[in-house]
Amino acid sequence: MNKTGAFRLGIFIVATLTILAAGVFLIGSRQSLFTSTYRVNATFHNVVGLNEDADVRVGGLNEGRVKHIQLPNRPDGDVTVSIDLRSGTKAVVKEDSMASIKSDGLVGDKYVEISFGSNDGPPIKNNDTIRSEPPVDISDLVKKANGLLASANTAVEDLNKVANNAQAISGKINQGQGTLGALVNDKTVYNQAVAGTAALNEDMEALKHNFFLRGFFKKRGYEDSTDLTKNTVPRLPPGEPIKTFEYEGRTIFAKPDVAKLKNEKELREAGAYLQQNNFGLAVVVASAGMKGEASKDKTLTEGRATAIRDYLAKNFRLDDTRIKTLGLGKMEDVPDDGVVQILVYPASGTRAAVEK
Repeated sequence: MNKTGAFRLGIFIVATLTILAAGVFLIGSRQSLFTSTYRVNATFHNVVGLNEDADVRVGGLNEGRVKHIQLPNRPDGDVTVSIDLRSGTKAVVKEDSMASIKSDGLVGDKYVEISFGSNDGPPIKNNDTIRSEPPVDISDLVKKANGLLASANTAVEDLNKVANNAQAISGKINQGQGTLGALVNDKTVYNQAVAGTAALNEDMEALKHNFFLRGFFKKRGYEDSTDLTKNTVPRLPPGEPIKTFEYEGRTIFAKPDVAKLKNEKELREAGAYLQQNNFGLAVVVASAGMKGEASKDKTLTEGRATAIRDYLAKNFRLDDTRIKTLGLGKMEDVPDDGVVQILVYPASGTRAAVEK
């Protein structure tokens, strides 16, 4: 053999040995042949397709392999999964770690995920058994999804029946059939209904003053809704007030949803000021927080402003025609119990500016 042939043979042998060594290294690395490992066990009622040599992940990283899967000795037993983990994982895997079987996507390969243990958890030892959680079976999910789809189809069918019934009823109404059809199509019936509604409103207004219902309104601090707007102003006067008194709702009213005063002495300072000083207009402004219904909060703030105005007018010597109210209803940045302010404006031109 000449020198060229010998050189080529040497290159071939070296390349073959290099490939063989790389293959042995890769296989050994995958099987953890060249790294120190320890074994942990976990038991499952069903491993849902997990195979031996499957990946074992700790914190999302491949840190071990499934070494062996053993069936139970009796029908009510659990399947034991033996796992080889790299020794470096002992810093995060503790006795209170938990093993779970997961899959890459819906139909991907199964793998075992081991969670981190607690900082003060006991250290894991070789061949320890850790806790596990039942795996999710895709077939069970498919069955549940099919059941939901069946229920949805039934609901759609029911909606179609309701829609058909509504269409039939609408057709009868358009043709003037039945009481509702007559009400819609016959102006005489409509006029009678309007007259009946007006009479009912009058009866309800009269009932407000009935002995049995009077307590319902008085509980909220006012007798009649018309009392709330007798002295209201559409807006505040221009310019800055010369004096401002401010109160939280919970300090002067009995409950969050009423306008009945409970702590009237808090208002004495404002009353004394109005009695002793010349002013053009005093506006009692009440506002509520964002909690609750807008219409009820509007009525409540009107009632609260009216209650304070009535107290000032009855208990202090002053011209009550210059005391006005303004119920603002819901306002941002206001506590749930509401806020009340008494804004005092100077005498020059204030009243005329508001009444324009």
